[in-house]
Amino acid sequence: NGTLRSCGIPRLVTGALTLPYRPGTAYRIDGKVEVGQDLGPDAQNPRTGVSSGVLTIEPGVVVFGGIAEYLVVNRGSRMIADGTASRPIIFTSLNDLNGGPDLKGQWGGIVIAGRAPINRCPPTTTTFPANPVNCEYRFEAIQTINWGGNAANDNSGVLRYVQVKEAGYEVAPNEELNGITFGGVGNGTVVDFVQVHGGADDAVEFFGGTVNVRRLVLTEWDDDGFDTDEGYTGSAQYIINTSDRPSEEARCFEISGAGSTSGGLPLLRAHPKVSNFVCRLGLANSTFDSRQHQGLVLNGGTRADFLNGVIYSAHPSIPCIDVDGSSTMTEPRPTFASVALSCGAGPFRTTDNDQPTGPETLFNAGQNNIATGYTPTFSQGFINGSNESGRVAANPIPVSSFFLATTYIGAVSSLNDNWYVGWTCGLAGAASC
Repeated sequence: NGTLRSCGIPRLVTGALTLPYRPGTAYRIDGKVEVGQDLGPDAQNPRTGVSSGVLTIEPGVVVFGGIAEYLVVNRGSRMIADGTASRPIIFTSLNDLNGGPDLKGQWGGIVIAGRAPINRCPPTTTTFPANPVNCEYRFEAIQTINWGGNAANDNSGVLRYVQVKEAGYEVAPNEELNGITFGGVGNGTVVDFVQVHGGADDAVEFFGGTVNVRRLVLTEWDDDGFDTDEGYTGSAQYIINTSDRPSEEARCFEISGAGSTSGGLPLLRAHPKVSNFVCRLGLANSTFDSRQHQGLVLNGGTRADFLNGVIYSAHPSIPCIDVDGSSTMTEPRPTFASVALSCGAGPFRTTDNDQPTGPETLFNAGQNNIATGYTPTFSQGFINGSNESGRVAANPIPVSSFFLATTYIGAVSSLNDNWYVGWTCGLAGAASC
């Protein structure tokens, strides 16, 4: 609208490039922007003849793209997007900058590819290899992007105080990009204070890897808020995960162990660990299609630990928890501790699946869980009220050393707990998205 100067980002960033904050300037993703070239799966022996890159983005910078435009950080390269609470870094669409309505799928999104282990391996592999350089895979939506390797502590950079809005363009039929795609990303990467709003597919999806994340705000996604595949083993704490009117087969959490298998189990068994979360899916009057929707689904032989959380929905057709596949019930099983459920279709999905007793079995095996008799009393939909404050919290540290000690369930303990304030959009007291 004639108010911003547009500066193009090179389509290939090698060496070091900084996007400086300049009032009145926004930076354009032109087509496909790649940070570095793919250095391969072996951190000790990177490919020769290709170059790495480091893209640094200063606090307050706005980066935008149009239809079919997206940003890729390849294996062996990094993006340092380190904003502040008062000056977050914003990735958004041309539509948004031109003052258009709040729409989804207006640009591609961010893809980060790393060299941490994944469980997609060659067909002849029957056990997970000690040095899994051959266990690499391509992104289903853009098959020129590869991830996976042998470096659990791989470092793809920093995402801190970042917004990603209106992403998720469909690059092929039924193949959309996510707000942020993490493929084989290692736990040397920092992800903290990140919001993904209005994604046309998943807000965030983790394809294997070990990256840990903290303080995520995932709002108004269409498919899933937090999705895992291919052997993801990281930890996540303080997650606000809500969507009122998703248009696809929607879940706050779709936790899958999908990948290469042997004897019916994944070669590298997924093991996400999630503590202090709020899942709200659907309003009472939301209009959904005929597909299944749940607050949380576990499938594909995954392990998972869910602690100190709430899953709720006022919609009469949405249950809280679904479990699919006999391999998902194989020891060691998924666990729940200090989790409260309140869903219009009941706490568990017990029909049209092959594990009708699975959700209840797993849930009841845990401590301080409540499946019936709990009524949410949240302020603004995610800030704890009296019924949340009255629940007994589990100590999350024995589950993951990444977790911070906590004395409450949910993502935000009270009106005085303001970790989400100042850098997000669309929440209480924040600017609209």
